[in-house]
Amino acid sequence: MTRGNQRDQDRLKAQKKAAASAKKPKESAANLAKRKEADAEILRQKQKLAADKAAAEAGGSNKK
Repeated sequence: MTRGNQRDQDRLKAQKKAAASAKKPKESAANLAKRKEADAEILRQKQKLAADKAAAEAGGSNKK
């Protein structure tokens, strides 16, 4: 029965992994909402910069 030892080792490894993930603090709903809003604001700024750059290139290429 060579599988017996490997099964035990895998079980111990899984228990250690579960214990480590249980120690991590959970993100609260308020923090999650703040982070989502901050990420959305950053994305809006990036989109605005990209749109401004595209408009400048489109406007600049028509002038010769």
